[in-house]
Amino acid sequence: MAVSPAPLTTDVARRAEALDTMAAILPIDRRDKLAELLTDQDVETLRHLVNEGMGNNTLRALASDLAYLEAWSLAATGSPLPWPAPEALLLKFVAHHLWDTARRHSDPDHGMPVDVDRILRDGGFLRAAGPHAPDTVRRRLANWSTLTKWRGFDGGFASPALKAAIRLAVRAVPRPRRRKSAKPVTSDVLAKLLATCGGDSLHDLRDRAILMVAFASGGRRRSEVASLRKEQLTVEAPVIADDIPLPCLSIHLGRTKNSGAGQDEVVYLTGRPVEALNAWLAAAKIDRGSVFRAIDRWGNVSRRALDPKAVNDIVKKRVAAAGLEVGEFSAHGLRSGYLTEAANRGIPLLEAMGQSRRRSVQQASSYYNDVERKNGRAARLLM
Repeated sequence: MAVSPAPLTTDVARRAEALDTMAAILPIDRRDKLAELLTDQDVETLRHLVNEGMGNNTLRALASDLAYLEAWSLAATGSPLPWPAPEALLLKFVAHHLWDTARRHSDPDHGMPVDVDRILRDGGFLRAAGPHAPDTVRRRLANWSTLTKWRGFDGGFASPALKAAIRLAVRAVPRPRRRKSAKPVTSDVLAKLLATCGGDSLHDLRDRAILMVAFASGGRRRSEVASLRKEQLTVEAPVIADDIPLPCLSIHLGRTKNSGAGQDEVVYLTGRPVEALNAWLAAAKIDRGSVFRAIDRWGNVSRRALDPKAVNDIVKKRVAAAGLEVGEFSAHGLRSGYLTEAANRGIPLLEAMGQSRRRSVQQASSYYNDVERKNGRAARLLM
């Protein structure tokens, strides 16, 4: 017999409601679980950051890292995060997350304790096997420091001992830098993925729209795709190509990771991506709110936005259905694939950067340089 979930306590229900009011700006899955984990002050801190106009991606990272830190502290010490955190706790965090996998085989006590690891995995906070990536540890410590300062404290984040511990841990166990997506999703790959969702089911219509919108809008981040709302879309005058009018709309991204404060980033969609998006919105009967949503087993469309991870899962699912190697592609491949495809087609770098909303010429030009080197004579001395 199915067991009904335990009712939420008054305090937890109140925190859950407060988190839900931020969902449009700060999409958070597992709301009730987070409401149990976060304190009233945690929720107020997040609300304050929302009101300060901090970028959506930064807010999501702060919320995610705060939840992880609270879960880790409870598992590792039996107590919630102290504010400010003592230096010893910061060093413990480094020791639990940056460790040598080879030494772990001979010394089970090396690194994160087994019971702490189990608690975090059971709670869904820890997924990857092995130690954290150094950049993840640095980001979580940086966000921990930010949250500490917002509470009016300093903490020991500038401690020489902490900096030395991170530096020595990284040096002791070097990790090769991996691309977020081993291969870019260029137009030929995208065509194969779209062929797997050519039907008229809600899943097919949604996934086709996600793939086409994410790619054609300049290679949007999965968080930007997941958080897209109907209110961000504006119908524009048709674009005439070869005497044929093509539907066009603009997407107002608001403040993004690369934009300045108060700057509204705008990108455009023309032609087939607009048609795919309109087909999904019509079939799902979405006239406001989140554009891309979950669909349950009975074909009901959720009212809440997809989690950013779900966008990656959808890409992986379509990669598998297309008979491609799942480990070689991810949602970020749509982002890298856009610039790679633009380079292949000879689109000027600055024009491609304008659509992708990238600010770094050096970073964007690396995709163009790779294409030029691959197609250049220097790579064809022996043919």
